[in-house]
Amino acid sequence: MPLKSVGFAGFLLLLIAFWFTGEFFGITAKLGDVPAATAASFVLLLAPYWFFGWGLAEPLKRVLKTPLTRIAGSTVFVVPYLVFSIPRAEFRIGLCAELLIAIVGLTALLEYARGDWADYAALLAVALIIELHVFARAWPVPGLSGLEKLLFMDVVLYLYLVVRTSVQVGFDLRVRASDFRVGLREFLYYTPIALALGFAMGFLHLHRITSSAQWIGAGWIFTLFFVALPEEIFFRGLLLNLLEKRIGTKAALVVSAVVFGLAHFNKRANVFNWRYVILAAIAGIFYGRSYLTHRRILSAGVTHATVDTVWSIWLR
Repeated sequence: MPLKSVGFAGFLLLLIAFWFTGEFFGITAKLGDVPAATAASFVLLLAPYWFFGWGLAEPLKRVLKTPLTRIAGSTVFVVPYLVFSIPRAEFRIGLCAELLIAIVGLTALLEYARGDWADYAALLAVALIIELHVFARAWPVPGLSGLEKLLFMDVVLYLYLVVRTSVQVGFDLRVRASDFRVGLREFLYYTPIALALGFAMGFLHLHRITSSAQWIGAGWIFTLFFVALPEEIFFRGLLLNLLEKRIGTKAALVVSAVVFGLAHFNKRANVFNWRYVILAAIAGIFYGRSYLTHRRILSAGVTHATVDTVWSIWLR
């Protein structure tokens, strides 16, 4: 089967998997009065994410040859909001304008600005948008707050695979056996450290529950696509690579891991969660090692998703 056909077939299978995952976690029951609009918006958000991992950037670069066409091309990322909001009578012109300004502004910044400062500024802007849920109100459906993150992951991939291609992100969803071999190896290396420290600090608590294979599989797929891969694109594919040019690989690995840990300071706590920061920073070392082995985001994603799934089911 041609590679393009495999990509489309994989996308359809992924949509089916997410539909059943959504039913399993009760998300599909919350889609509201116009479920088709919500589903279509999700498909339009997932499509760039998936197909950038299957080589979409190459034909886009051949078509979008000038800065102005690349900036104009970025406006397509507002379409999922239109598809969601207009049929539901929830379209807000002010919110749409804010989305366009953010997306076009980021694209123009990386199109015209020179120097690493622009990259760091763009990453900080995206991080703040996602962390502060600036555009979460664009999809006001319980369980779909992650669509904002998905939108800006599409934008980030466009920025660094089509607009500013000097950073070799390593985002490729064409699975290799080594992705799982390396990813699971680093998970096994991290596990004894996490268990020893986690129980000693009182962060981990064993839950004696029996989880079905369906629950574990659904949780792992959801975590991989909506938590692990977006964070690995940001912290390893971009931040680690940018730092590496300045301070070398080992230092970049450590610094990016520390930043990754600090990014979790307020998770599951109203104050500074130092236990989470320490374990996340150490985990970041192993996620980075997984990435650096073959410079593949998917390898790091396997490690990350496996750690998070085991933690959320048995150790939270």
